[in-house]
Amino acid sequence: MARRILVTGGKGKTGSRVAARLVAAGIEALTGTRNPDLPSDRRFDWADLTSASAFDGCDAAYLVAPTDRTDHLAVMQPMLAEAMARGVKRFVLLSASLLAPGGPMMGEVHTWLAENTADWAVLRPSWFMQNFSEGAHGMSMRQEGAIYSATGTGRVGFIDAGDIAAAAVAALTAPGALNTDCVLTGPEALSYDDAAAIMSATLGRPVRHVLLEPAALTARLAAQGMPHAYAETLSRLDEAISAAAEDRTTDSVERLTGQVPVSFETFAERAVGAWR
Repeated sequence: MARRILVTGGKGKTGSRVAARLVAAGIEALTGTRNPDLPSDRRFDWADLTSASAFDGCDAAYLVAPTDRTDHLAVMQPMLAEAMARGVKRFVLLSASLLAPGGPMMGEVHTWLAENTADWAVLRPSWFMQNFSEGAHGMSMRQEGAIYSATGTGRVGFIDAGDIAAAAVAALTAPGALNTDCVLTGPEALSYDDAAAIMSATLGRPVRHVLLEPAALTARLAAQGMPHAYAETLSRLDEAISAAAEDRTTDSVERLTGQVPVSFETFAERAVGAWR
């Protein structure tokens, strides 16, 4: 088992939860962040190779790609090579369910890890439930009582970030190399209309799902400060959802962790405070 693990993106939705679970399990977890402010934090920036020292003394690393660009392999590969040179043996990459090996963004990193490392795993979760409470949907929920998408009536196996973190910890601490990818989902596939109905019932007030064309969604995300290329990529993924690309569930969370994944109803009950 790894003795010390660097958690990149350690202040984010999954990274913070991964670090907390590792510490609870008695494993030293270092948080890779651009703005370190705690003793367990290490300065880390994918685009700055001088921050590769964050990997020093670590056996394993949880990899969260930068969210301000889409050419992930170009910026991540030099840092991954540095990590290997500094003694990191195990890599667990957070990718996405629609990003196949060799595909764009984290898909390229997925293939690179499989071809260049001896101990790796790639987690490919569906869309996070926490996007409705901590991300852009959470803001529009609070301000407008609405969520926006270009998903049509397509369904998604929304997954709780806590379940992703549990799967990541299982992969990081497994007795042997997994050397595989796992598509992670929640227990059921829901449309955005279904999600809005569940949140409406939980809150006791209407939540609207506003359906946009992909170009309009791109413009909306860009206006919120997202890089245009990244906004276009997310809009294309919404189009894929509308064509049923995410209409599935898997048993990967239960197989990795031994626990049944959280339902959207349970997530909504826990998230009520974020919407009020």
